[in-house]
Amino acid sequence: MSALAEAPFSLEEIASEGIKPDEYEEIFRRLGRHPNKAELGMFGVMWSEHCCYKNSRPLLKQFPTTGDRILVGPGENAGVVDMGDGLQLAFKIESHNHPSAVEPFQGAATGVGGILRDIFTMGARPIAILNSLRFGSLEEARTRRLVNGVVAGISHYGNCVGVPTVGGEVYFDPSYSGNPLVNAMALGLMETPEIVTSGAVGIGNPVLYVGSTTGRDGMGGASFASAELSDASMDDRPAVQVGDPFLEKALIEACLEAFKTGAVAAAQDMGAAGITCSTSEMAAKGGVGIELDLDKVPVRETGMVPYEYLLSESQERMLFVAHKGREQELIEIFERWGLHAVVAGTVIEEAIVRILFKGEIAAEIPATALADNTPIYHRELLQEPPEYARKAWEWQESALPGCTAAGIELAGKAHSWTEVLLALLDSPTIASKQWVYRQYDHQVQNNTVLLPGGADAAVIRLRPQLGEVASTKGVAATVDCNARYVYLHPYEGAKMAVAEAARNLSCVGAEPLAVTDNLNFGSPEKAIGYWQLAQACRGIADACRELATPVTGGNVSLYNETLDAEGKPQSIYPTPVIGMVGLVEDITQVCGQGWRSPGDAIYLLGSGNSNTTLGGSEYLAVLHQTIAGQPPIADLALERQVQSVCRQGIRQGWVKSAHDCAEGGLAIALAECCISGQLGAEIQLSAPDPEARWDHLLFAEGSARILVSVAAEQVETWESYMQSHLSASWQKLGEVGGTTLSLTVDNLTLISASLEEMGDRWSKAIERRL
Repeated sequence: MSALAEAPFSLEEIASEGIKPDEYEEIFRRLGRHPNKAELGMFGVMWSEHCCYKNSRPLLKQFPTTGDRILVGPGENAGVVDMGDGLQLAFKIESHNHPSAVEPFQGAATGVGGILRDIFTMGARPIAILNSLRFGSLEEARTRRLVNGVVAGISHYGNCVGVPTVGGEVYFDPSYSGNPLVNAMALGLMETPEIVTSGAVGIGNPVLYVGSTTGRDGMGGASFASAELSDASMDDRPAVQVGDPFLEKALIEACLEAFKTGAVAAAQDMGAAGITCSTSEMAAKGGVGIELDLDKVPVRETGMVPYEYLLSESQERMLFVAHKGREQELIEIFERWGLHAVVAGTVIEEAIVRILFKGEIAAEIPATALADNTPIYHRELLQEPPEYARKAWEWQESALPGCTAAGIELAGKAHSWTEVLLALLDSPTIASKQWVYRQYDHQVQNNTVLLPGGADAAVIRLRPQLGEVASTKGVAATVDCNARYVYLHPYEGAKMAVAEAARNLSCVGAEPLAVTDNLNFGSPEKAIGYWQLAQACRGIADACRELATPVTGGNVSLYNETLDAEGKPQSIYPTPVIGMVGLVEDITQVCGQGWRSPGDAIYLLGSGNSNTTLGGSEYLAVLHQTIAGQPPIADLALERQVQSVCRQGIRQGWVKSAHDCAEGGLAIALAECCISGQLGAEIQLSAPDPEARWDHLLFAEGSARILVSVAAEQVETWESYMQSHLSASWQKLGEVGGTTLSLTVDNLTLISASLEEMGDRWSKAIERRL
């Protein structure tokens, strides 16, 4: 007879914990008995996709994870890279998508709090935050409410905790309308001589609970994060945590002070699945057991039962293993910072998690059963691309209405290319994000070298936390992903996301080092969803290998789907966000995107128009309401060459500005350089082939294309350097000057737009809609 038939729970109760019938049978087999309610809850959260990656783990194995500079790879709270001169950088990205959909302010705020804890748990002081956000169309009232709430939540937490929010990206697309994406990335500089790890050690060592109190907020947030959103999700508000940034600031200082004493043997923050996750992961990683007494845990509510203690995701809490006999000095540090610190348990020899409550055993489970030896699903991969992709790939540019040098007719009305340019600048995805980043404090700590909006990546000075050695080094960071490309071709789109992240770092003069990724996808249980996930992982792996940027960890967020009124799940675009960090050897040699001086020469590095396409482009989506075509293919060999030349040009002081050509193609990139530098440009392009389209020349998108400006006196040196390193893959476009972007081909003026009209459309697009 099956265990399920005799289970002390109904099928509904088991399903409500996110456990499938066959998984219940497996739990019974492992325990040799039926679980109690608390144990069922523990398995529910630890076997959720959010905690154990049961659908994605086999795919993540193909990522390259080692390299000369990698000190800590996947498996710890954050990755750590060696920046030279004794500087070590911890960094990680995580998602808080579902909580933000239900309670945007707290969902986003606690997403920031959680990623910061991952950083300082390693012994690193947080120095910067970035975020990658996706919303539906701003024409919808619901989207406007989400945007306001999420941005307010991020700024509230980051500003109060005193860590600058220095960069990010925001995209708007109807596919995210019911399921926004909120991915937060944090960077920190190691402040302790040793990197603090999370594996429990030392039989008999005390286990300390430190930080805030435990309440009923955030109950089962990990399982909630691993299910589709529906109208009923709005009743899941208790699954959204509530954050206190001022308490977290005290926790940062107390933890770093505690780590420096050498009294802490291991540390783990309580994030998803709270006490359950921290006890089982620390025990499993250390190959030991942990016994914890819930009666010792400080609480903020009365009458809580073990199930609630174990599944609470109350914020700002950590678990430490202390060296025996030194617990009191740790307790004194935390109490001095106004925080709780209590000995709540012990490291034991038997590799189990044993939970005590009111003098009795409330739960007892083998640690590995919860943490590493979890279910894994090897799903069937489609043998050929699904129909939606094959159909999209059939699209050709010839399907578009005809156009001339004067413009194009859309919906029965003639539009000049200048009008098309202004319409694209007004598209919220391309437009200025200043409404967003002006709410963030991006200069607290006084280390921000390049401010948001001024360059293709953020640059932060690395001010040594240990000793007084001055350093000119900096770190550049970016988050990137064009999800429309990934939707149309998951393998090529994911490769392109890695290539663009590296290109953005190269545009500020930084050498790309390593990646943290956030894989936001729909349901892996559907053939298309799993195909998208598998192909994107393969693309990331190939690009990271080719560009020598290993993956140090990240986050997987699946089941990003909204159930429509008929109960049919609508998936988001597959969105593998790439967070990448790069090394800036000298922060006085960095580069913004705006033109610097009249008379500077403008060049396009890369393959001109030969490797570009209107497939998957912003132009196609905004002006023709079409999502189709093959997206651009990343030429990684050329990408490496172009990026290396750009970095060298910046280091030598030849290149004064650099900006990559991304969404909107060449014309939009030129306009952005004009707006950013408040200077016009005179551009002369060579005539396209007779059969080529004018809109392709202006708005097609491709890989390995960077716009740079160079001072007149450096032109000769620069051109000979390019000739020897890029051969024919570059062209001179014109020069900086005036107050108009003028773009001509053989004396035909295609675009003539003043700084004022471009700036007005670009800078106010989001504000106007909100």
